[in-house]
Amino acid sequence: MPIRLPSLPDRIRVLAPGLMLAVTVAMAAQFLSTHYGAPVMLMAILLGMPLHFLAEDGRAGPGIDFAARGLLRAGVALLGLRVSLDMVAAIGWPFVALIAASIAAVILGSVALARRVGQDRAFAMLTGGSVAICGASAAMAISSVLPQRERSERDLSFTVITVTALSTVAMILYPMLTAGLGLDAHQTGLFLGGTIHDVAQVVGAGYSVSEGTGDIATVVKLIRVTLLAPVVLIAALVLRRTSPATGARPPLLPGFVLAFLVLAAANSAHLVPATVVDGASVLSRALLVAAVAAVGMKTALARLAQVGPAAIVMLLVQTAALAALIGVPLVVGLV
Repeated sequence: MPIRLPSLPDRIRVLAPGLMLAVTVAMAAQFLSTHYGAPVMLMAILLGMPLHFLAEDGRAGPGIDFAARGLLRAGVALLGLRVSLDMVAAIGWPFVALIAASIAAVILGSVALARRVGQDRAFAMLTGGSVAICGASAAMAISSVLPQRERSERDLSFTVITVTALSTVAMILYPMLTAGLGLDAHQTGLFLGGTIHDVAQVVGAGYSVSEGTGDIATVVKLIRVTLLAPVVLIAALVLRRTSPATGARPPLLPGFVLAFLVLAAANSAHLVPATVVDGASVLSRALLVAAVAAVGMKTALARLAQVGPAAIVMLLVQTAALAALIGVPLVVGLV
């Protein structure tokens, strides 16, 4: 008897309850962010976590799972339309090289540090990549190519919560730090864009100093976003080599990474109208917020508490290391 694959209407019917829940939580998070200034990613995951019981429900579970992975990958792919080679030219190759070297140093240092605090390589790559590149978005993208473990959802939720909180603290403190270090408006933009975790907080910190500083900080941040694709690709390659031959391996080139690169190339070639870029940016953020809400719903609070203080210390060290790697060359005038 031939196997009958589920039709599209059947698939939609199965996924709809969970997807609607994720979208509803995302809308609530966006409301809080818009009206009260709360970080939208943090609100999404915190609002989702009390609804964990719904992720174990047979009706909502499939849609929540799809939102946590499918919407995530679509959102990351669309980020490609926000970056272009013109940004690199505007900032200059020496500082771009410093950003790339700093990202590599933070991730490699995280792998070394993880062994000392009782964490594994996957956790190190997850937290190191989220701190070094683009916060919650990077954590979500990197997690999608990591081996699925019992604590995968817990580690991802912990990383999103902690890195978003640290990003908010940095948004407040880093402008004061740059003033104390005597950095000018241009250098301040380079520092803020090169060190703060999430895009929204970079924008908030940069434009709190001046319009010019905000413009520079935003461009630098988007250059860091550009490096998300190669980092995810390298992570997938490394994990293919280290995963057991009998287990499921990450794909050599995840489809969403390929889509990111194609869209970035199209944007660099000025093939995409500005209105499409703007619309894709809004859609990308909406998809990522819904994905984070779904991750929150898949996370049990009791399991999140099992991560331990050493993991928090690890993220603090990563954040401080990135600030030093970017800040010291700026202070001494190397870039």
